[in-house]
Amino acid sequence: MHSERAGRPYLVIQRLLVIGGAACLAWYAFVGVRAWRYQTARHSVAVQRPVTPPAAEPERPADSPPVPPSAIPIGDPIGRIEVPRLHLSAVVANGDDDGTLRLAIGHLPDTPLPWEPGNSALAGHRDTFFRGLRGIRVGDDLRVLTAYGDFSYQVKRTLIVMPDDLSVLAPTPKATLTLVTCYPFYYVGPAPKRFIVRAELISSTRLRA
Repeated sequence: MHSERAGRPYLVIQRLLVIGGAACLAWYAFVGVRAWRYQTARHSVAVQRPVTPPAAEPERPADSPPVPPSAIPIGDPIGRIEVPRLHLSAVVANGDDDGTLRLAIGHLPDTPLPWEPGNSALAGHRDTFFRGLRGIRVGDDLRVLTAYGDFSYQVKRTLIVMPDDLSVLAPTPKATLTLVTCYPFYYVGPAPKRFIVRAELISSTRLRA
């Protein structure tokens, strides 16, 4: 009788762990299904030409602060990114909040849009849409397809920085695409560093109104 009573706390702990694990799996499945549905529904819509194109902006110096894309609501798709060699293809949405990053790769709103001059930055989770970046190489081709044109880039370098290093988001004289994800890729829990991919524009096909 005494041994049964002594074992009850362990039995309770085991049951709580099983319930907790089942809840985590259910939440992960729910998030995964939502992301899949978002990506499927917007895979083609993201690159459809809008009825009202964005207003043309005056020429700005390359080192001037980028104009925030406030006209595009947070969470709305702005295009699709593709990395052919890695078989990576995902919808890009405006915003870097948790809700957006659960569903898509996020465009950092304080950086230029891909069809604007300067350094456009995209962020994604290392265990979802940017999982494939662990195999990226210098020289790889990237494409960003949008309603305002298709933009081809080539990877020039990769680097690892601390989360508070914002130099990778600084304006650039050339049209640049910067990809940001957490690092190390196989780290358990919140990763302590950031993995950066820097690519430069090599060609574009712009669509005009």
